[in-house]
Amino acid sequence: MAAPGIAIEAAPPVWAPLRFLLTAPWFGVLAGLLLLWGGPAALESRFTPVLLGATHLLTLGFMSMAMLGALLQLMPVVAGAPLPRSSLVASVVHGLLSAGTLLLTAGLWLGSAIAIRLGTPLLVLSLAVFVVVGLVALLRAPTREAIGRTVGIALLALAVTVVLGAALAAALAWSAPVNVAKVVDLHAAWGLVGWTAILVVGVAQQVVPMFQVTPQYPRGVAVWLAPLVVLLLSGWSATAWLDGGAVGRAIGASVALLVVVFSSYTVVLQTRSRRPKADATMLAWRAGMACLALSATVVAAAAYVEAPPARLTVLTGVLVIAGFALSVISGMLYKIVPFLLWLHLQNNVGGQVPHIGLILPDASARRHLWLHLTAVLLLGAAALWPQWLLYPAAAVFTLANATLGWTLLRACRWAAWRPESV
Repeated sequence: MAAPGIAIEAAPPVWAPLRFLLTAPWFGVLAGLLLLWGGPAALESRFTPVLLGATHLLTLGFMSMAMLGALLQLMPVVAGAPLPRSSLVASVVHGLLSAGTLLLTAGLWLGSAIAIRLGTPLLVLSLAVFVVVGLVALLRAPTREAIGRTVGIALLALAVTVVLGAALAAALAWSAPVNVAKVVDLHAAWGLVGWTAILVVGVAQQVVPMFQVTPQYPRGVAVWLAPLVVLLLSGWSATAWLDGGAVGRAIGASVALLVVVFSSYTVVLQTRSRRPKADATMLAWRAGMACLALSATVVAAAAYVEAPPARLTVLTGVLVIAGFALSVISGMLYKIVPFLLWLHLQNNVGGQVPHIGLILPDASARRHLWLHLTAVLLLGAAALWPQWLLYPAAAVFTLANATLGWTLLRACRWAAWRPESV
């Protein structure tokens, strides 16, 4: 099961990453239920209390939860950078991130300054712990692999995102003098492009060829794409803060172009896969790359519009978060979770170990994927016509995430949960 350069023996205890991966889909369920409660008014703009709460349930509770869990496994196994005290780090970060996300969501949804004051320190501490421990692990790594550098850049972007988010929370809960209008855009850009997209770029270089049996990405992509994106993002941030106008729009268009090129090339690699048939993971990545390219195109075009419609901004959020990030992450969960369980059985349980394809069958993954893609289409349409489509969109989205969560839990039935082996 191991590809060249993969150090399976360096993997952390299975429960360290698995608790993150099993938790993530249920935050998606909460987001769907919150949208159902809010109704069509939730999608009037990206700043409605319900949509702010649902967005952070997805970006913190689903996306970051799953991404941190994946890094707990990938950093030691692929990048040669085991996290010190990984079990303790996992317990602390998972608990603080879960509690902080719920409190911040409640604060944004209900307009409760107390909940924001309680949740923000928990979130800052949880993410700061992971960033610091992760960067220390990468600096201690005996080799400097390209994926390690990209993960390091993504972690630094996460740190910027956390600082900007904390500033916004301070403005909301403590009336701190913060330019909210500017900081909110910077926070979103660093979170979705700097943290999420750059991490996907780094992970894709390893997992797309390994799991989808494609040719390797060109070395230039591995070495230069992430630094170039973060450099351009930094330039865009400076011009946005200084009202750079045309210069900022040109830099933003350059970032969008790089995103479109990467997503398009990933699909090209998938067409050259040696697999006879595309499995659910490959289909999820294709859908995610298509949504990423479309959202980047929309953002670049909207930058040249004097006042983009609020519904267009909501649509962009749907494409980036639900269409791109959740699709790609779901595709990886179909592979990472059964691999973790298979590896656990190989190392700790006697007797015959089931084939990895039996732990989470492709048919089960496809059932979730079709529900998820239906939800993305409905949410995209609901962004434009919420009165007609919000309720069916939110209902299908809730069902899709519950299906994913249940599918992952069912996969765990293959594992013999012995306390001494976990």
